Amino acid sequence: MSKASVNTTWLEDMAFEVEINGHKLIIDAEPHVGGKDRGPRPKPFMLAALGGCTAMDVISILKKMRVDVEKFNVRVEGDLTEEHPKHFYKMHVIYEFTGKDLPMDKLEKAVNLSEERYCGVSAVYRKALELTSEIVVHEL
Repeated sequence: MSKASVNTTWLEDMAFEVEINGHKLIIDAEPHVGGKDRGPRPKPFMLAALGGCTAMDVISILKKMRVDVEKFNVRVEGDLTEEHPKHFYKMHVIYEFTGKDLPMDKLEKAVNLSEERYCGVSAVYRKALELTSEIVVHEL
């Protein structure tokens, strides 16, 4: 069994330096809660983790299928509860493909394989919240 670790070090006020895979970034809060807006808030990283995980899967699968896409974008939208602790109760993933004569059956297969078999982030999130998706194709 493998293990992952992230280090979060307090800098000042509400700012922290986070080290992930040897890369450092700063997270911070908004000024009205004591931060200086020096970096993003932590919760949106949950959306980024899902988007990045599934995007890497989909591109890898499509390359193996020899499907050539010109552009690919994954947008993840999350709905937060109003009461504390505020948390995501729903996430929606929008897969946007751009290319010429893209085979919809292969796009759907790649997305389904990521969502149902390969993306560990979506596997965990699916247990905690409603997870939906859609595919949008832009023809060249």
